[in-house]
Amino acid sequence: MSDTDGKKTLGLRGGGARPGNVKQSFSHGRTKNVVVETKRKRVVVPKPGAGKGGSGSSSLGDPSRRPAGISDAEMERRLKAVQAAKAREVEEAAQRAAEEKARAEDRERRRAEIEEKERAEREREESLKAKAQEDARRKEEAEAAAKAAAAPPAAEPVVARPASAKAPDNAPRKQQDRDRDNNRRGNKGGDDNRRSGKLTLNQALSGGEGGRQRSMAAMKRKQERARQKAMGGQVEREKVMRDVQVPEAIVVSELANRMSEKVGEVVKALMNNGMMVTQNQTIDADTAELIVEEFGHKVVRVSDADVEDVIKEVEDDEKDLSSRPPVITIMGHVDHGKTSLLDAIRNAKVVSGEAGGITQHIGAYQVTTDGGQVLSFLDTPGHAAFTSMRSRGAQVTDIVVLVVAADDAVMPQTIEAINHAKAAKVPMIVAINKIDRPGADPTKVRTDLLQHEVIVEQMSGEVQDVEVSAITGQGLDQLLEAIALQAEILELKANSDRAAVGAVIEAQLDVGRGPVATVLVQNGTLRQGDIFVVGEQYGKVRALINDKGERVKEAGPSVPVEVLGLNGTPEAGDVLNVTGTEAQAREIAEYRANAAKDKRAAAGAATTLEQLMANAKADENVSELPILVKADVQGSAEAIVQAMEKIGNDEVRVRVLHSGVGAITETDVGLAEASGAPIMGFNVRANASARNTANQKSVEIRYYSVIYDLVDDVKAAASGLLSAEIRENFIGYANIKEVFKVTGVGKVAGCLVTEGVARRSAGVRLLRDNVVIHEGTLKTLKRFKDEVAEVQSGQECGMAFENYDDIRADDVIEIFEREEITRTLS
Repeated sequence: MSDTDGKKTLGLRGGGARPGNVKQSFSHGRTKNVVVETKRKRVVVPKPGAGKGGSGSSSLGDPSRRPAGISDAEMERRLKAVQAAKAREVEEAAQRAAEEKARAEDRERRRAEIEEKERAEREREESLKAKAQEDARRKEEAEAAAKAAAAPPAAEPVVARPASAKAPDNAPRKQQDRDRDNNRRGNKGGDDNRRSGKLTLNQALSGGEGGRQRSMAAMKRKQERARQKAMGGQVEREKVMRDVQVPEAIVVSELANRMSEKVGEVVKALMNNGMMVTQNQTIDADTAELIVEEFGHKVVRVSDADVEDVIKEVEDDEKDLSSRPPVITIMGHVDHGKTSLLDAIRNAKVVSGEAGGITQHIGAYQVTTDGGQVLSFLDTPGHAAFTSMRSRGAQVTDIVVLVVAADDAVMPQTIEAINHAKAAKVPMIVAINKIDRPGADPTKVRTDLLQHEVIVEQMSGEVQDVEVSAITGQGLDQLLEAIALQAEILELKANSDRAAVGAVIEAQLDVGRGPVATVLVQNGTLRQGDIFVVGEQYGKVRALINDKGERVKEAGPSVPVEVLGLNGTPEAGDVLNVTGTEAQAREIAEYRANAAKDKRAAAGAATTLEQLMANAKADENVSELPILVKADVQGSAEAIVQAMEKIGNDEVRVRVLHSGVGAITETDVGLAEASGAPIMGFNVRANASARNTANQKSVEIRYYSVIYDLVDDVKAAASGLLSAEIRENFIGYANIKEVFKVTGVGKVAGCLVTEGVARRSAGVRLLRDNVVIHEGTLKTLKRFKDEVAEVQSGQECGMAFENYDDIRADDVIEIFEREEITRTLS
């Protein structure tokens, strides 16, 4: 009991009042109050119903009965708080009771589950044990039966007597064992359990009793092993000896796969040999050979290049060959009308789509003549920068049509086309174009061709020549007849029922379609869905598009098509080969890429210290103009790079940091910014992000559509890196007559100008016995006492050298001037 300021508070039994319970009322003055304790605080409120004289009237309406400063609203709020606290306490008590009940139920449920699981486990163990005993009993019976069957007939009477003698001892014991096993399983008769090891239909559908059942195949294998063991045969499976191909390096898991051995066993064998490796690590060929021999297999050593054996050319049988269309390549000099002539044949306007009216890509077209013969044409560019492209055209062609303008002569690219045709060993047909021009002179063209060992039929030669005009159409029929005649003589054949082989005529990176390659099929049939490898790239044919823009399902020999589905842009001139699986194609492409990488690294590496020092010294003396090249197609990019390599001399060279196909990207701008190089775009443009980045980093991007302009601009830029040529011009001689010492000046030579003129600004050399002993400039040049700019021949003057005083009489002074001449690249 506590007493504070006249207030009495009595605690309840049990160690204090619980929250929310009324402890004791007390009186203070004339007002009776009630003390209430909740969980959070102790509240003193007026006791309801306590009025003056105990009449039961509420004290809320009588301010004199209420504690000072408490309004009716405050009193009502306090009463509601007390009631809410009581209600909350009741709810919390109920919630705690419910949670306790749920926890008790959960514990009981888990206990029941554990007991049920343990009971099921015991039953399963008993079932397995009974099954094992049954299997052992059957095994003994099978062994006894096998021994009885294997006994020879002649010895049967002898064996029967001991067996019958032992029967009284063995039979009761076996019967007792069976009874004991049956009793343990709860089956007195034991007849039903004799079939417990066999899988029945009901057991298979219902899941069976006593756990998982063995399959029929497993039961048969077990019975076969028991029979072989009873007959005295080998139980172990015979090991299969394999020929394992071991390359120069192989992954451990792949080696295990090729040996058909477990990966763990191979890793264990490697560890036993002192190599702590995992299944994903690579081992060398010698280690792999050691492991293969340890497992008892035969080693077949192969090299990385053997992966290309799957695409080696196979000779076709003569009976499988059928005729194919000829491939005709149009060659000639620039602006001699090659593409216009082809336009007249195929009734198309290809020239209008080329910048500057010149062809800068290889076009592949197929034309059907009026006679029904199919011809495949390749139109190669005529500019000198596209030499390699024309060379590839000659490699895949059957007939070359050499176009020469009748109003012009045999030009350098015409001679080059003749050489390509001779190198490819293909027949040639001369088409003398522009015969309708007023200045046409076909006889002059035929005569000029004689200088290059091209003798036409009109000159008693074997080369066919046709006078044609792409504008009027004159001679086109005769040209097609000449081509058909030449193709008939060649007897062109190919096997269309084999894996396709083709040549990439052109390749480009299309924005919407990805890498696209123009392929001329040379042998076999290329079908949609074929897996192929081309150069360092591989892919699966997603679509085939012919020269008219139509989708086709397949392309036979001599058919040019666009192939979609590559994983990258191949090089123009690469060979396309169809493979059996994607894994083979990927392996070949990776091998070629690694080989090309090693080749490039070897070409740029110095093999000796002397070479390294020589290369370093050469690089110091050579100024480089770095550039980046992006083109629309692979052939153009390659031709531009080759043209850039020809620009320069011993002092200046153009270095192509990167060349690619497709639009100029932000990555290209970053490389150009880091290298301080401009970007040359040929028929391509930069995307929005690349343009913004180029503006921010001040990277110059130049766009071109004609290769002449690009080459000229780069040549002019490279000329700016050339050091100016210093040319020395002799202007005079002076003989020293006497040497004087002048205070504040030093030694001054009294000279007579014997030849030319002496200038103050010129350079001088001091000659003694015709040997140069000093070269420098003049400190002073005086005529009498006056400083002068120059002194003419025959006059005397005084000269003093800058920072040099060793002058003597009879020495000769040579006066000269230097001139800087700006140099340009030719």
